[in-house]
Amino acid sequence: MASPSSLEELIEALRCLPGVGPKSAQRMAYHLLQRDQKGALRLSRSLDHAVQVLRHCARCNAFSEEEVCENCASPRRDPALLCIVETPADLNMMEQTHAFKGMYYVLMGHLSPLDGIGPKELGLDRLLARAGDGVVKEVIIATNFTNEGEATAHYLGEMLRARNLKASRIARGLPVGGELEHTDAGTIAQALIERRPL
Repeated sequence: MASPSSLEELIEALRCLPGVGPKSAQRMAYHLLQRDQKGALRLSRSLDHAVQVLRHCARCNAFSEEEVCENCASPRRDPALLCIVETPADLNMMEQTHAFKGMYYVLMGHLSPLDGIGPKELGLDRLLARAGDGVVKEVIIATNFTNEGEATAHYLGEMLRARNLKASRIARGLPVGGELEHTDAGTIAQALIERRPL
């Protein structure tokens, strides 16, 4: 028996989520329809509302309901420090540390020539305008430590230095509470390279 077309469409729509394959999408669809129709309606309304009202902050490029987000509008943040992250989720993780009180710029991705994502697609001209506004004194590059994140960090560092802007990269190494015997060799090697005096 063939599935109704509306069910197939729902399953296909759920597959747009990262890490969701055909089987997972099918399980989600059946769960929402069989066990949680109120949840399905709430999800539908929330998603529709978010798509209608969210936009990119004019200063940091994160999602916001206003022209300028709450972080960028806060007088308690240090405008001389600008931290570049790949995604809004990365910005949220940085905020959870309570260790950074500067401003942010969200790339909404990373350089990936194989996927057709270059400097233009990331809107790096907007980032340069933001970093070169005369207020920013240091740009902290906090892209991920993946191949693409490293390539993006290198490109950004070169681009910022060419414009006489101070750029730094977040350090990497052993996790807090980590034990050497349970850590991979690459992480230990990087921690040795990035060691600092006591």
